[in-house]
Amino acid sequence: MFNSSNILTRGQQLDKLANPLTEWDIIVIGGGATGLGIALDAVLRGYKTLLLEQADFAKGTSSRSTKLVHGGVRYLAQGNIKLVREASIERGLLLRNAPHLVKNQRFIVPVYSFWDKLKYTIGLKLYDRIAGKLRLGPSNFISRKEVIKNIPGIVEHKLKGGVLYHDGQFDDSRLAINLAQSILEAGGTAINYVKVVNLIKNEHRNITKVVAEDTETKKTFHLSTKAVVNATGVFVDDILMMDKPGSAKTICVSQGVHIVLNREFYPSSDALMIPKTSDGRVLFAVPWHGKVVLGTTDTPVEEASLEPQALEKEISFILETAGSYLNRKPQKSDVLSVFAGLRPLAAPKKGAQKTKEISRSHKIIVSPPHLFTIIGGKWTTYRKMGEDMVNRIQKDLHWQYKAPATANLLIHGNEKIIDWEDEFYFYGSDAKLIRQQVTEDNNGWISRELKIHTAQIRWAVKYEMARTVEDFLSRRTRALLLNARESRRIAPQVAIIMANALAKDEVWINQQITDYNLLVTNYIID
Repeated sequence: MFNSSNILTRGQQLDKLANPLTEWDIIVIGGGATGLGIALDAVLRGYKTLLLEQADFAKGTSSRSTKLVHGGVRYLAQGNIKLVREASIERGLLLRNAPHLVKNQRFIVPVYSFWDKLKYTIGLKLYDRIAGKLRLGPSNFISRKEVIKNIPGIVEHKLKGGVLYHDGQFDDSRLAINLAQSILEAGGTAINYVKVVNLIKNEHRNITKVVAEDTETKKTFHLSTKAVVNATGVFVDDILMMDKPGSAKTICVSQGVHIVLNREFYPSSDALMIPKTSDGRVLFAVPWHGKVVLGTTDTPVEEASLEPQALEKEISFILETAGSYLNRKPQKSDVLSVFAGLRPLAAPKKGAQKTKEISRSHKIIVSPPHLFTIIGGKWTTYRKMGEDMVNRIQKDLHWQYKAPATANLLIHGNEKIIDWEDEFYFYGSDAKLIRQQVTEDNNGWISRELKIHTAQIRWAVKYEMARTVEDFLSRRTRALLLNARESRRIAPQVAIIMANALAKDEVWINQQITDYNLLVTNYIID
């Protein structure tokens, strides 16, 4: 359960940054899955650790995933056994360490030919074998009748049966917030809305200071440090250019789009995996927070941005592909929300230009001034990426070896017994405190459809570092992704309550409403 005595307020954390006598062991730039994993690993080894995020935690890629904690069936098909094994191990650890957010999810692959039956049955048995003792359940072939029973509305023409297998399903941004809380509880510092604007080197050309700006107050901090980690995802090249102008690109950017529908289009508790789409990827239909998420795509894009926009062709592709497997074919008018995320992939070698063919394994690059950069990777392996990075820092800087301690760390909010139908399940052990406040104010519901209460807003501001209406509606709750129009309707109420909690004025309220209304246009299909 939440222990507020261990947590410093934003003001107190900024005071630590303002102290000129403070020297950090490690400063991590980037508050997505990778940066949070690195900072948590570092602080648990006893290093004085600071994480800086230019926007909100998990603002970018890390809140826009397919909501899967998985070994990667597609990576198995590519022959990347090492990544599948690593991810399968990490999936098991996540299920154990964050059981309030990660659950065992059954998937069904529909089979329409004898060859597909043979291929997917053998492939998924191999998937089980690679996971070993950490597998979530055995895969097996199920009959046509069982598929139709488990997935009402599946296209039955030529259906031979299906292959049932197990993987993990989770809430990505909620895990990110719990990781940030875990860092703070362990004595680390993690602050959102503080942007790194410069790197300062000493006479030996090594980075010794980071210059950062609080984007709210515009106050600048000069932060002394022994090591700097660039974990900024699709923006890693910006930091590398800050270190050395003219640096070659290390990543290419791929966009993945998802759409969200009401469960009436997919009234099943099992997820659907379409194993081969027209672009050679896989497509998932995943039950999530009472809705269903369909995705994803793999589209190369030229420029990275904090708010990528889904392309018309991506939306059409998902709807058409899903519609070829479902009797009730979803239309654009049925989409509750559409969201796009960007993947930071290692720049491809010649002859491997398709982004879907680029490995999702992570890679660590060390620049001469001891700037440690990490590229690639996936949410499932965030912990292993953190461990690998801190190991590398210790080795390259000749620090005394300290063993990692995250493999068995119970993440903030962990709760073994979870009622997945409870509207507050994703708070884990904190749900008890929020529910108590809800009981005291039973008239405080601002959206019955999205199950959002005023108590959650105050909690998000006080204990989850929410600073904007978007922070609350997109990442502390998932309102923006679950029903963009409904989230827009309640945004003014959220702004007023947040303003009271943050001591903001009417100008702030109006600006927040304007900003949010503009943001929502990216998530709605007109």
